[in-house]
Amino acid sequence: MKNFILDLSEKIINEKHKISFEDALKLTEVNRDDLLFLIYCANLITKKFNKTDVELCSILNVKSGACSEDCKFCGQSIFYNTGVSVYEILDKEKIFESAKNAKKNKANRFCVVTSGNEIKDRDFEKICETLNFIKYNLDINLDASLGRLTRDKVILLKKTGLSRYNHNIETSESFFANICTTHTFKDRLHTILLCKQQGLDLCTGGIIGLGENYKHRIEFAFILKELDINYIPLNFLHPIAGTPLENIQPLKPLEILKIISIFRFILPDKNLRICGGREKNLRSLQPLIFFAGANGIIIGDYLTTHGQASELDLQMLDDLELKFY
Repeated sequence: MKNFILDLSEKIINEKHKISFEDALKLTEVNRDDLLFLIYCANLITKKFNKTDVELCSILNVKSGACSEDCKFCGQSIFYNTGVSVYEILDKEKIFESAKNAKKNKANRFCVVTSGNEIKDRDFEKICETLNFIKYNLDINLDASLGRLTRDKVILLKKTGLSRYNHNIETSESFFANICTTHTFKDRLHTILLCKQQGLDLCTGGIIGLGENYKHRIEFAFILKELDINYIPLNFLHPIAGTPLENIQPLKPLEILKIISIFRFILPDKNLRICGGREKNLRSLQPLIFFAGANGIIIGDYLTTHGQASELDLQMLDDLELKFY
C-alpha cells in the first residue's frame, strides 16, 4: 500500500496523472499502520499546489430555525423538535458587530447564513443592505449562504460586493435522497451553476458521517472536482438531539484524517476548509488536519453548535508555525 500511495502522490505532484475513481477508492483501504504515510503524501500535494497559509472564516446564523426542509442532520428543520432558537433576520447593527468581532479574531472572511430553502424578497433586501453597510465600513471579505437563488438575486449579490457564495451539495447525488426529500440534488446544483454563470465564486462542500459509505464519499469528492469548486467546506456530523441522526455513531478522529487526506489527493489545488464537527470529533487530534490537507477552518461558533474559542485556534496555528489570513 505504501508503494501505491507514494507512486500516486508523485504522479499527482508531477502532474502526470489525474487520479481515477478506482485510485481514490483504493486509498480508502489504507489502515492505521499506513495512515501517517498517507497524511505525509497528502501534505506534499498540498505544498505543491497551495500556499501553506490557512484561511480563517467566521459565520453567523442571521435567521434561525423554522426551515421548511427535512434535512435529517439539521436542528433548524420544522420537522424535528430540537429546541433550537427561532428568530427572523437580525438587525443590521447586530450583524455588523459580529463582523467586527470576526475581524478582531483575525477572520479573513465573514459569512451571513439564513435558514430555509429560499430567502423571501424583503429579507433578501435587508441582507443586501447589511452586506453593503459592512463592505463600506469594515475591511473584511464577505460571503453569504441564503439558500436557493434566482439569476437576478445572484446579480444583486455581486453588486453588494459579495465575493463568494456558500451553497453545499451535502453529499453524493446517489446518497442525497437518504438525507433530504423536500428538495433534490439537482435543485442544489441549479443555484451553484447560476453562480458560476455570473462569475460569483463558490464555497461548496457538505457533511461527512451521515451514514454514507466510502464509495459515496468518493462520488461526493469527484462531483466537487467536476464542478471545479475552489473552496470546499468539509463538515463532520455533530449529531443533534431531536434529529433522525441523533444516535448515529460519530466518525473516529483517524478516519476523519484519512478522509481529508483522500480529498486532498482528489482535489490537489483546492482550499479544503474543515468546519462543523471539527472540535467534537477530532478532539486532541485537531492539529493533524493541517498535515492531512486542510488549508482553511471556521473559527468561532457554527450555526446551532459551538466551536472552540478563537484564541485557542489561533494558538494552535501559532504552535504549528502556520501563517493565516
